[in-house]
Amino acid sequence: MPQSENYDVVILGSGQGGKRLAWHLGRSGKKVAVVERQWIGGSCPAVACLPSKNEIWGARVAHLVHNAANFGVVTESVRTDMEKVRQRKQGMIELEIELHRNLYQQTGAEIIMGSGRFTGPKTVEVTLNDGNTRVLVGDEVVINVGSHAAMPDIPGLKEAAPLTHIEALELGNMPTHMIVLGGGYIGVEFAQAYRRFGSRVTIIEPGVRIMGREDADVAEEIGRILSAEDVDILLNTQPLRIEGHSGRLVSVTVQTEAGERVIDGSHLLVATGRIPNTANIGLDKAGVGLTTKGFVQVDDQLRTTAPGIWAIGECAGSPQFTHVSVDDFRVVRDNMAGGSRSTEDRLIPHVMFTDPPLARIGLSEEEARRRDIPFRVAKLPMRRVLRSFATDEADGFMKVLVAAEDDQILGFTMIGSEAGEVLAAVQTAMLAGLPYPKLRDAVIAHLTVAEGLGPLLESLPARTR
Repeated sequence: MPQSENYDVVILGSGQGGKRLAWHLGRSGKKVAVVERQWIGGSCPAVACLPSKNEIWGARVAHLVHNAANFGVVTESVRTDMEKVRQRKQGMIELEIELHRNLYQQTGAEIIMGSGRFTGPKTVEVTLNDGNTRVLVGDEVVINVGSHAAMPDIPGLKEAAPLTHIEALELGNMPTHMIVLGGGYIGVEFAQAYRRFGSRVTIIEPGVRIMGREDADVAEEIGRILSAEDVDILLNTQPLRIEGHSGRLVSVTVQTEAGERVIDGSHLLVATGRIPNTANIGLDKAGVGLTTKGFVQVDDQLRTTAPGIWAIGECAGSPQFTHVSVDDFRVVRDNMAGGSRSTEDRLIPHVMFTDPPLARIGLSEEEARRRDIPFRVAKLPMRRVLRSFATDEADGFMKVLVAAEDDQILGFTMIGSEAGEVLAAVQTAMLAGLPYPKLRDAVIAHLTVAEGLGPLLESLPARTR
């Protein structure tokens, strides 16, 4: 056993929250070690947020070119070069890796490439990628190990070697027919992107609608947009067994309301949820408890059940967004310094990067009803937002929830061009506690998408009392 090495802080995993904490502590003069199994900077810059949005943007460009005639632009025959798409994405990743290496050097935080597991309280044994071993002991330890794609227990699925979001970003050839298991954010984003690149796409969703966590009208509109682009969506459809191999020929036998059916495709993408990477890393030896769903058990200040050990991001059950991991970093940073920052009552935005995107913050209609919160609701089709007349981006709608008995904004949902940017304006108003008339009567620049907030809020019903 190698001699143990002492650090002020050891961080297991280099994802968004962990690396920011490492750089902050390094700049503060702390001795910090970050253990990373594979991706410097974590999954976001390597295989998730940035790469997926890179390719989704490429798919949008393909869609615009294919529809250029609608704007008076005449094009010749158009095709997608998937290898070029992959290379563009990879070039961005390599730039990100270099930026991350430089930040580790500048801040003095040490990045250690290897697989870490606890062997005792605040003690991490690292099997280095070169085969050697190191033992790190931290005055404090942060668990930041993320999550991985769930694999449903479907006969033949493992043998079919399906794609996850990681492998789907590495395709250098165009799938002739991509079958997507799951109609959530990841599945829907990839389904639209590959349809726009030129693949035939089928989504298999066991539930009664795609986007099962969203309001019914949101799911219906996203489904309508995808169907208009010839994405096949099979609802109430349960996969029974799978034969073949993704990348060559794969067959999915499903149970539908009309009986069994076989769907043949070239590629199979699994997008059925995520599982925290908390198994087999010795958490029991560190005294760190887990929830029934396998997430690290934390309090509202992100302290685990073991003294001196914290957890950040998806593995701690935080919502699975990079921006939430960034806020987790702020919580741990401040609380390590003696503060009392909490994760409770955070106003967390959700954005799905389809085209048009879906953005939501605060309460949805269904959430408000479940919680018996009285509300008023207004809805504005995007075709009534003047900018859509100039851009031909009329799909979607804006929807706002306001308290029934006062003028506080409870929630906002938008499917439409630049939805994530418009969402930020509503989020700012909600954080400031502004009554909705302040936003309704704001002088918003013409001709912008955000200008639609005015007519949306003007259409709200009057207070109940």
